[in-house]
Amino acid sequence: MTSTVPGGTLGEVGAAHRQVLEAQDLLRAAVERARAEGHTWQEIGEVVGTTRQAAFQRFGKAVDPRTGQVMTPGVPDAADRALALLSEYTAARFERVRDDFDEIMRRELHTEKLASVWALVVGSVGAFERFGEPVVHAAGDLTVVDVLMHFEAGTAVAQVSFRREGTVAGLFIRPA
Repeated sequence: MTSTVPGGTLGEVGAAHRQVLEAQDLLRAAVERARAEGHTWQEIGEVVGTTRQAAFQRFGKAVDPRTGQVMTPGVPDAADRALALLSEYTAARFERVRDDFDEIMRRELHTEKLASVWALVVGSVGAFERFGEPVVHAAGDLTVVDVLMHFEAGTAVAQVSFRREGTVAGLFIRPA
């Protein structure tokens, strides 16, 4: 038995989510083939509608010049995890947003505060419409993901910071 939610059923939501994950896998494989054929990050960025830097940060593998080895990201799947957290935020599921918060974030950022900030954002730029491509970068010991958020009357940038163990160390939304 599936539960009904506005706009469809939970089963439909699950099926749509699986399709998104499959499409992401297909896109990653296509980018790997394009790179193997000699296409530049600039060309790939243009095709996926982003900059060459954002394309590299999303799909590339940085190589340590000292060792020639692929450098492992600080937090695997940081972009996907940030989008999942922000999806919960835009759906006003504030307790779920806090699930992966580190101890400091959980202590300082309660659901009421998350709701209050979201109300201010929506009050200034209107209803949320969609996310842009996440951009992942390192900032010291943190893995930081910046995501452009499109609203009916403007844009904002969300920034989610992860500690090495994967907990959320920061969550900011600022004007674009």
